[in-house]
Amino acid sequence: MSVPPPKPIVLTFEDARRAVEEQAALIRANNVRPLRAESVDLLAAAGRVLAEPVLADRDIPPFPRSTRDGYAVRSADLSELPATLEMIGEIKAGEKLDRIPPAIGSRQTVAIMTGAPVPTGPDAVVMVEYTSQRGKQVEITRAVAPGENIVPRGAEARAGTTLLDRGLRLNEAAIALAASVGKSRLQVYARHRVAVLTTGDEIVDIDATPGPTQIRNSNSYSLAAQIRRAGGEPVLLPVAPDELQRLRRLIEEGLNSDLLLMTGGVSMGRYDLVEQALSEMNADFFFTGAKIQPGRPVVFGKCGAGTPFDKLRAGSARDGVSTPRARTYFFGLPGNPVSTMVTFELFARPMLEALAGESPRKLIFLHARLKKEIRVKTGLKRFLPAILSGEFEHSEVELVAWQGSGDIAAIARANCYIVIPPDRECIAAGEWVAVMMR
Repeated sequence: MSVPPPKPIVLTFEDARRAVEEQAALIRANNVRPLRAESVDLLAAAGRVLAEPVLADRDIPPFPRSTRDGYAVRSADLSELPATLEMIGEIKAGEKLDRIPPAIGSRQTVAIMTGAPVPTGPDAVVMVEYTSQRGKQVEITRAVAPGENIVPRGAEARAGTTLLDRGLRLNEAAIALAASVGKSRLQVYARHRVAVLTTGDEIVDIDATPGPTQIRNSNSYSLAAQIRRAGGEPVLLPVAPDELQRLRRLIEEGLNSDLLLMTGGVSMGRYDLVEQALSEMNADFFFTGAKIQPGRPVVFGKCGAGTPFDKLRAGSARDGVSTPRARTYFFGLPGNPVSTMVTFELFARPMLEALAGESPRKLIFLHARLKKEIRVKTGLKRFLPAILSGEFEHSEVELVAWQGSGDIAAIARANCYIVIPPDRECIAAGEWVAVMMR
């Protein structure tokens, strides 16, 4: 007996995003998909999610460090200017301890280089620009406060302090910090598998010659690229035809991955069968639409083992289709390419980050001045392809000329999206607008 599609659950953008973030938090809190760690070389860890805390192996810095080229002094010796001090040595970065004067007395100084250890006695460093040297005499024309141009021992971190927390995605700064404490290898979480299922009789493989009314499968490849950029491992499934039984089998196969992304088949057309198939599999739906453009028909839910569909599929082991594991989260993304890319960034990315073990991050928009006026209809929050340009702090943004959410060429030219609130009909040139980077 056919099961009807779910009752529509259409949320505002903010409520839909919060629904995703809540489920992402549950993944982390309840260990829904157990995370497996692996040891990799330091450089191979770049872009991965850290599975172990990284601790300081000693105080950082391990000695009072000069931040300037100049002279180490007792600040009290510069109460009257100009002051003349006796230079008794020089300390360079990396200087051996036995070559550093044990103590510097009153009215004495040592030349010191950036990064060098400050000896006992001096409490500040005068920049070389405010000094002149004649033989062993150094004349100083500017006073310094105690501690000026010196980083105290352990000021950045004490030995044993956590420098990098588990769940951090490792960027170049984190890699540098790990290198500074001698971590040539790091424990990172294994990449999670994300199944990608594109639907529609009009879709053919990219190496096929499309018929007059067919298009090549670009969505699977854009999603695969976004998945990899988010740290996942894409699993591309065959294109699903507009035929319910075959679609259900491919959905079931996709549910064996850590996350399932479907594209197409979620609108209101006669052959949009994704929601019906999921309903027959007893899926839970968190929403079946969001008040956004592009991407309004986006669907989010979870589905998997223990459903009535499993009873219908009792022969699955015999025909080569495996039974899904625990219930798996899924997204039904609209089939138009721009809609697919936008809804991935808005909704699917937080789930990928949670599955990767990454600490949750809020969606943050930048702001730039609008180059040309925008007029739109009210009612939907819009994420429109745009180009951010300018130089230095003088940035401006304008919409890309596009022919709707099927225009892949337009999105390829864009480097961001202009975010337009649902109550704005006209935004004048020169106004500040929210921008989401691509």
